[in-house]
Amino acid sequence: MKFTQKWAVTFGIAGLAVLLGACSSNSSSSKSQSFTMPTDSELSTIDLSKSTALGTFDMLNNTNEGLYRLGKNSKPETGLATKLTQSDNGKKYVIDIRHNTKWSNGDTVTAKDFVYSWQRTVNPKTASQYAYLFSGIQNADAISAGKKAASTLGIKATGKYQLTINLEQQIPYFKLLLGFPVFYPQNQKVVDKYGSGYGTRSDKMVYNGPFKLTNWNGTGTTWTLKKNNSYWDKKAVKLSSVHYQVVKDNQTALNQYNSKKLIGAPLTGNQAKNLSKNKDLISRPQSSSYYLALNQKKALFKNLKIREAISMAIDRQQITKRVLGDGSIVNGSFVSKGLATNPKTNKDFTSDITTPASMKYNPTQAKKLWQEGLKENGITNPNFTILAADSDAGKKVTEYLQSDLEKNLPGLKVSVSNIPFRSVLARQASHNYEVTFANWFADFADPITFLNIYTKGNPSNISGWSNSQYDQLIKASSTTDANNASKRWDDMVQAQNILLKDQGITPLYQSSAPWLFNQNVKDIVYNSAGANYNFKDAYVK
Repeated sequence: MKFTQKWAVTFGIAGLAVLLGACSSNSSSSKSQSFTMPTDSELSTIDLSKSTALGTFDMLNNTNEGLYRLGKNSKPETGLATKLTQSDNGKKYVIDIRHNTKWSNGDTVTAKDFVYSWQRTVNPKTASQYAYLFSGIQNADAISAGKKAASTLGIKATGKYQLTINLEQQIPYFKLLLGFPVFYPQNQKVVDKYGSGYGTRSDKMVYNGPFKLTNWNGTGTTWTLKKNNSYWDKKAVKLSSVHYQVVKDNQTALNQYNSKKLIGAPLTGNQAKNLSKNKDLISRPQSSSYYLALNQKKALFKNLKIREAISMAIDRQQITKRVLGDGSIVNGSFVSKGLATNPKTNKDFTSDITTPASMKYNPTQAKKLWQEGLKENGITNPNFTILAADSDAGKKVTEYLQSDLEKNLPGLKVSVSNIPFRSVLARQASHNYEVTFANWFADFADPITFLNIYTKGNPSNISGWSNSQYDQLIKASSTTDANNASKRWDDMVQAQNILLKDQGITPLYQSSAPWLFNQNVKDIVYNSAGANYNFKDAYVK
């Protein structure tokens, strides 16, 4: 997610604290349909065209609704769509939508709201970091490049309640995209009314989903999801509200959980070990990749040997086992394990790729490459700062990285800057950093959701790395080879091999999220890719 990402660029369970279910002190009665949940990061925006943080996408997924919603195991279920007809060549979709569904201000949701939303997101003036997801829809790439007007995008309202979508080539995962919040509708009247303030507060937004966001002032550490009585399927929504509270320290969250102020608590590895017999313990796999991005505009990182040395100087097993200890794994890949399988062999994507030697801990070789690289670049006083969020786990991991790198790379001085999550996002977007501890969460269950972001010019390509062969392979996977599952798979495998061999980024591990949560909340839908949590059918037993 991204921004995954889905693009949460903080360590820990950044924005993933939409807990799996429980009840707080004010919901200890089985009749109460309200509880308080922790999150370790503030919201940055609820403008779906501009959002990048995973936690925000969870909010958007519960306060808005698109053509589809993602049910269990990322299966697309009808949201506003009532009928979908696809042409024989797979490039044209005609979709009928529900009649007379309402926005929370009473306006009717129409096909034009989807047209406006999609056009707004791909318009370069919006500067959406997710515009690239529309690639493959007619004229989307040309619009993003400023070569065509947003009005030429291949989506039209062919009736008040009918959409016609034209693609330039088949998109194998198109239905999965339609269930992702970036493809949801927007009310143009409301966008125009609030202008630059749109999405900056909960009252500068309208909602068409199961819940409304309330009590968020744009910078606060608390907010509420309140049942939306304007929602077309409100009878299916049993929860009256879900309250959120930012808690950045795991021990504080655990203490508040034990005192029934929170319905659950994210755990550190040590906490999870100590609570291994607790009946409320649960661990969720995450389709994620935590990695270091080295700003390749900086002279130090233009040298491949230096990038390789940094990677080889890091003991990833120590991070997952000692620093985290929460079930996170080292998979030698940027694409997460368990996301997708080879269409021919059914092997996991991570089994098909080639992990380069530079991805393995080797302090002796790291020192050799480091000294050679410094000499080649004429650098005598190497130093850099690692940028990360100020969560408890984020601080611990960056401190470990600081120690490992200084120990294994002679003469290197590493500083650490842990700052608020929204500030990290801003500095990532403007490339205002030297090294950053970043992560990417899958937007949908396909390897391309990871690999797309490191194409040249992609707004989420925070390291600035580029490789023409990589770009060609990614393009082929969505154009000439889009209809050949095996060729498309090989394109993506080869692309990742190039990315890792050239150390375009430095993958560290894939995360897992251990939690304590009260088991009285039922029917929460969790998906490891895309917006993680769907509360529509949840209830307190």
